Parts: sequence; C-alpha cells; structure tokens
Amino acid sequence: MGKKHKDGKDGKKAKKKKSHEDVSGTGLATAVVNAARSMRTVLSRNLLATGLYAGQDGVILALAEEGGLTAGALAARLGVKAPTMTRTIGRLEAQGFVERRPDETDGRLTVVHLTEAGRASIDRITEAGRLSERQAADGFSEKDVRHLLKLLRAMDENLHAAMPDTRGEKAVAEDI
Repeated sequence: MGKKHKDGKDGKKAKKKKSHEDVSGTGLATAVVNAARSMRTVLSRNLLATGLYAGQDGVILALAEEGGLTAGALAARLGVKAPTMTRTIGRLEAQGFVERRPDETDGRLTVVHLTEAGRASIDRITEAGRLSERQAADGFSEKDVRHLLKLLRAMDENLHAAMPDTRGEKAVAEDI
C-alpha cells in the first residue's frame, strides 16, 4: 500500500483548481490581447484579396444574415460605437459593397443593404476567415481547438458578468 500524504490521498497529491489569485501575474490578459491582435492582422492580410479590411467583413456578414439593418443596429450587433459604424458604412458604400436606403415602413430611418458586389464577396470573406482560423490553429488537434473555444467562451462569460450593466449593477450572464 502507498504512503499517505498530508492531503490523505495514497501516492498522489490532490490536484486543486487555482484561484484567480494563483494565476495573477501570468500574463493572461497580455496573451489574449496579443493573440487577438495577431488574429486580426492575419485576417486583414487574408481579406486583402476581397478589397476589404478587418471589421468590414463583419458588417457584410451581418447584412448577409439579417438583410437590411440600420447603422445603430449594426453597431450594437458588432459591439462598436455608432460613429465608428457610420465611417465603416461610408467606406463600404464608397467601395460599392453596401448602399443606404430609406426604411420601407419608417422614412425617418436609413437602412444599410448589400449591393451585388457585397453579396458576391461573402464566399471570399468566409474563406479568408477559415484560412485565418487554420493558420491560428496550426499544430493543434481538433480536441485542442474545442477545448480552447470552450475556455475562451467561459472567459468571455466571466468578463461580461464582471462588467457593469446600464443600471450600475454587475451584469448577469443571462442578461447579455
């Protein structure tokens, strides 16, 4: 029979989960931000063939999924401020990917729609995203990727729960 340890287990020390204090100073925030920045840079490079830049692809994909949307609805959906979305829409319009039209039911609203060129870019955008993901996950097993996605989603939920909501209270994950 094995030797008893302080933790009462035979032969193996109990593995405990680390608290957030145990991992402070490990550079988690820096690693996540650097990986996100690198992913965005690679995606931008892979999107060049479409004539788009990172960020613009999200607008086109949202419009492809939803049809026409207002600038405010696009900004909210993509998590950017309204002025940023207005500039992005202006650039996409100048490039011929989107057009603005009055809303059919409320003439006070302007709705953004894909043009034929915008619809034609969807497959190339999707492929650029897939290529970026393959490059980011090079050398990872499918299990590694699934685990990473699970951890990143959990991290995102933790961070959303820590953000104050509009009432000044801590947001609850179900509210987001």
